[in-house]
Amino acid sequence: MTPFEKLQDIAHNLRWDWNPEVRDLFQELDPTLWEQVRHNPVALLRRLDRTKVERVADVTERAERLWQELHDYLAADDTWYAGTRSPGEEPAPLDRPLVAYFCAEYGLTECLRIYSGGLGVLAGDHLKSASDLGIPLVAVGLLYREGYFQQTVDPSGRQRETFPAADFQDLPVRTVTGSGGQLLRIPVPFPGRTVMLRVWQADVGRVPLYLLDADLPENDDEDRLLTARLYGGAQETRISQEALLGIGGYRALRAMGITPRAFHMNEGHSAFLGLELVRKRMEEEGLSFEEALAVVRRQMVFTTHTPVPAGHDRFPRHLMETFFESAAGGLGLDLDRFMRLGRVDASESGEPFTMTVLAIRLADQVNGVSKLHGHVTREMWQDLWPERPLEDVPIGHITNGVHLPSWVHRHVAATLDTDLDRIGLDHRQPEPDLERLWAVREERRRRLISYIREHIGARLDQHALTIAFARRFATYKRATLLLGDLDRLQRLLCDEERPVQVIFAGKAHPQDEGGKALIRRIVEVSHDERFHDRIVFVPGHGIDIARELVQGADVWLNNPRRPMEASGTSGMKAAANGVLNVSVLDGWWDEAYRAATAKDAPIGWAIGEGAEADSIQAADHQDEIRLFRILEEQVVPTFYDRDASGFPQAWAERMAASIREIAPVFTTHRMVREYVERYQRAATGASHVT
Repeated sequence: MTPFEKLQDIAHNLRWDWNPEVRDLFQELDPTLWEQVRHNPVALLRRLDRTKVERVADVTERAERLWQELHDYLAADDTWYAGTRSPGEEPAPLDRPLVAYFCAEYGLTECLRIYSGGLGVLAGDHLKSASDLGIPLVAVGLLYREGYFQQTVDPSGRQRETFPAADFQDLPVRTVTGSGGQLLRIPVPFPGRTVMLRVWQADVGRVPLYLLDADLPENDDEDRLLTARLYGGAQETRISQEALLGIGGYRALRAMGITPRAFHMNEGHSAFLGLELVRKRMEEEGLSFEEALAVVRRQMVFTTHTPVPAGHDRFPRHLMETFFESAAGGLGLDLDRFMRLGRVDASESGEPFTMTVLAIRLADQVNGVSKLHGHVTREMWQDLWPERPLEDVPIGHITNGVHLPSWVHRHVAATLDTDLDRIGLDHRQPEPDLERLWAVREERRRRLISYIREHIGARLDQHALTIAFARRFATYKRATLLLGDLDRLQRLLCDEERPVQVIFAGKAHPQDEGGKALIRRIVEVSHDERFHDRIVFVPGHGIDIARELVQGADVWLNNPRRPMEASGTSGMKAAANGVLNVSVLDGWWDEAYRAATAKDAPIGWAIGEGAEADSIQAADHQDEIRLFRILEEQVVPTFYDRDASGFPQAWAERMAASIREIAPVFTTHRMVREYVERYQRAATGASHVT
């Protein structure tokens, strides 16, 4: 293979996303083009003048070494999983993996726009850690031609959405072929017709991700659009996508000869998978519905991320009748019995069909994504077990984490006394060098300020305390909590001796007018001359902007209404980079802050004590006052408390404690190990890891 061919091979395995040396090489090939293609090495190489490759220093040697490193990684047999197999247990081949992981979105890298936010990024990090740990996992999703929307914001603060179509030849994916080398086609039954799917494969290190695409000439024009947009369209589109994911996903695995031992549904979007498994068991083994369901339940793991009832997909009876009346017959059920599978109260004929209820009824192993969220989820769905007290509701929790190599900057990693890929796998704690860590913090802040100037022209202060708020603009996340008292905010931000600046970023769902109003308010306040270059909104939030923010800010702000944040992961990414969290005691922060406080390790600040107010208005008012008080009396003074050399000893100690206490615990390496040990091996009948 030539050096160019080896670079193409490297570009088609997404491990480059968490290998800075590989990203550096692609960037050096053509820095301008690298930015134009949004850090996409496949698109870069398709457009690159090949003679430029030869002019990059040591490109032949570097391409050969990085290509060899990739293939050594793929072939390694000394992974965590390999070291935990029971005596006599055979390695799981690709056609018999431990688990198949189903999710509607995956946030793997900025150029593959098949994610909207936290759920997708969590799923992407899950695959990356599964690859690093050698877990025999395959994943299934949808390949959206237009993906989630791209965001711009006009001068008045109005969010504008565009949906540019992707050229799949530019993406790190390849088509899957069947016997005879023909493109694999998967039929999925729909009312009065069959929708055909094409299968694409993205390689995430060792993990194959299979993505389904309905944009085929044999489908009618309306069906070709079913995989156009993530979370787009009316309920008919949503239920169609979920049928393609669950039913089509399982059929695709079968067509490829892949027979997983367990199945993991990440959110309720893929719950129709379980019904297809039941149908197949009935067809092939002659089982009744109840017998097949009992077998399938033992294979199923379900993770829910949604702590509020309104966030769960619900479909009315007439829609279920249109889509699934024939499917119900194939399961030996009439439509009434079929509907009861998705109802909390099976006797309530007017209750809609809820995908989360279906997923819970189909899985023996059910979990929330933080300790607090596990409790909230048990309360939410307790009526499914009316005979049990709350504490006996069989819903557990595994707290989310983040893939550290994807999010921790290499210069931060260089200050640690251990490797990023070992954090959370052994007992060695990361111990940053304080002065080096502070130097990196100042370097990363300067880089963030430069990045913002390049993208939106704002001239922020490279030395000012920098607060970041970046997440989905749902109203319960209260993006504008800090803007409730503008006079007080002016005094906080515009102190000449101790300046503070705030960076906002995030998207509101196209149909969420409340979320869009929050963006307009932030932009309006940023135009106030009192806050010129003190408050900015950065449009187009995605993995690329998120990475700059979690690596470059000083403070990560998170102020949802408790207990509506199931987990949250952005603060974990920030904390692992030494950024200090200021957050409501909700989701993961409730666990992290309380655990660190018990050890007398200050890692950030908590807004309130976790008690719930009498009303939403009272909670918002109280938390606004608490937030200002924390910033004025603790955060700002600690940041600007410097010794004679200008070094902030107390702040640096908090940064180091944040990394030491949070990084080893809130990592997807720990998270996916828990899924294997507690749920997935149990679902396959294999013994637990000892």
